[in-house]
Amino acid sequence: MRVSEAAGAALLVVLLGAATAFAASPAPDRQLSPVSFGDTLATGMTGVDVQVARAGGYEIPQAQVFYSQFRFVVGYYGIATATDALADETTVDRFGQSLAIFVTDYSGTDPELTDGDFVTLRNEGYRRWVAAREAVFVVDSRARTPGGPAILPFSDRADATAFAERAGGRVVGWDEVGEAADTPPWDAVLAERTANRTGWADAAVDRARGLLDRPVSVTVGEDAPTLGAAVAAAPPNTTVRVPPGTYEVDLEVEKPLTIRGEGDATVLDGGGTGTVLTLAHPRTALANLRITGVGDRDIGNASAANATGWDARIQLSYGYGDAAVRLADATGALVTNVSVRTPANGVVLLESDGAVVDGLRVQGAEDWVEGFMGALPMHSRVVIQDSTFRDGRDGVYTHRADGSVIRNNSMASERFGVHEMYTSDLLIAGNRIRDTQVGIILMTRPLGNVVLGNDVRNSDGGIYTAGGASVVARNVVAGTEVGMAIGTTRSAYAENTIVGNDLGIREDSLLPTNEVFASDLVDNDRPVDTGRGVLLVWARDGAGNYWGDVPGLDRDGDGIVERGFRPTNPLDRSALASRGPALLARSPAVSLGRAFQGAVPGLRPSGVLDPAPRTGPVRPEVFEDVYSAVRNGSVAQTRVGGASS
Repeated sequence: MRVSEAAGAALLVVLLGAATAFAASPAPDRQLSPVSFGDTLATGMTGVDVQVARAGGYEIPQAQVFYSQFRFVVGYYGIATATDALADETTVDRFGQSLAIFVTDYSGTDPELTDGDFVTLRNEGYRRWVAAREAVFVVDSRARTPGGPAILPFSDRADATAFAERAGGRVVGWDEVGEAADTPPWDAVLAERTANRTGWADAAVDRARGLLDRPVSVTVGEDAPTLGAAVAAAPPNTTVRVPPGTYEVDLEVEKPLTIRGEGDATVLDGGGTGTVLTLAHPRTALANLRITGVGDRDIGNASAANATGWDARIQLSYGYGDAAVRLADATGALVTNVSVRTPANGVVLLESDGAVVDGLRVQGAEDWVEGFMGALPMHSRVVIQDSTFRDGRDGVYTHRADGSVIRNNSMASERFGVHEMYTSDLLIAGNRIRDTQVGIILMTRPLGNVVLGNDVRNSDGGIYTAGGASVVARNVVAGTEVGMAIGTTRSAYAENTIVGNDLGIREDSLLPTNEVFASDLVDNDRPVDTGRGVLLVWARDGAGNYWGDVPGLDRDGDGIVERGFRPTNPLDRSALASRGPALLARSPAVSLGRAFQGAVPGLRPSGVLDPAPRTGPVRPEVFEDVYSAVRNGSVAQTRVGGASS
């Protein structure tokens, strides 16, 4: 018997014994009990939805599921979120069978609807958990949560019927709650979302640029002595022309006007005492000038701020500090071809849907700790495009700016390039980011974001994501400590080029519901790190990722290596560069071990498995350009605060 066969036989004995131990069924009298929802791994609604519900005292029905091959209890905000997950055919592959399902029990709580049809409880202390199959559910009623329509469970049918009589809807059992809708392909989702958001942004830009065509009514220095006097004299829907020169300004514009200078030679100086210019009316515009003398207060004046609600403190801290330009209730406004030097904010946009920032140039504080945001949309859906942000804290910071489009900007030497907070349905596309702590960071559990075609290099971190139902595609990340940090659920990561990083991808999510496929991950010191005790399978439709020269054969010439690759396994990683380990990786003993690990849940290894690694790059031209830059030294990781490459 050869050595490899002997090793295989010995391993077979060990594994068969282990398989017997792990295959034993739990004792029949063992019962599972619901846990506190705070002890589950929760998924579902956005951070905003949860905060709004908490602040208003509104109910979000919840579910929790125990799975056979997942050591954590999974919590779901919203009953439909749970039914969608349970109906998804990939859930069993990732988690195993559902052993127990519990839902919020509203029997005895006397639920009622607010004027906005949110659910509140008269007897909150009676709220309990009930097994899903023992409950009935009110569907299609007027009841809703901040995230959409609500399905309410009850342990007592009479209570459910009484609620349906008051709120509409019908009473059904667990099996009738609803089947999950088919999930469309990631590329179809990407195309639809990108087209919709790009179309909206293009239309907003076209409307805003029309503001530059207003006739000139007043010229500063000719028809009025100051900019303030010119604004006061100008009729609505006209242009105030500001010739070259320096003008002391502390002004609020409260009618639809366009203020237009003649480039950097037209300077508005605020004297360093506060916000320089406030546009406080829809369809105002500011174009072709330079702003200096911005105040250095990065936290707003409480007496002056109109901040209310659960996020009032955030509004006050971020949205009401000093700025070169503040838009307040300036729907459809335009700021274009404006240069700013500021120790605080550049442009702040408050309650200004459809506003456009185009060709803005912001120079912030050299030490980001002392600076603030280049552009800060808050409670506004806006377009920020073709702009340059250097130094300061964050290039673009969003707060409840759902649906905004941030595209084709350049950001450098900041804490974060794009920093999302409490914002869903963003399109972050085509941005060039260098020398930051993190290039793009999405926080506070957003949903439906698209991160497309961005290029992040020479930073501590590349693209960090949280939330769910998002698409991260066709980005380049090179020369970072961590290329991508994945903290999402139910999201797709595809066609990304991740080259020359200390760590290619860090998977932070405990819920193995993300897909990573069709990406080029090469020349990273460590391809992947999980550290969570979860097995992740990274491939789609029979094709995985390109990791470099993965050992193995492509017998049928389809571009797929006919052997799985584990980037988190030291043996497989070393096989990329060593013939000996490559041979060992294909040995019968190792193959047998992997086969048993995949078949026996108790032996499933943590980490990542790519069952169908590719033999060549997914995006060859992009890959070759980035790989060459890494190899010739033009991409080299730098630390924030240090010298740039």
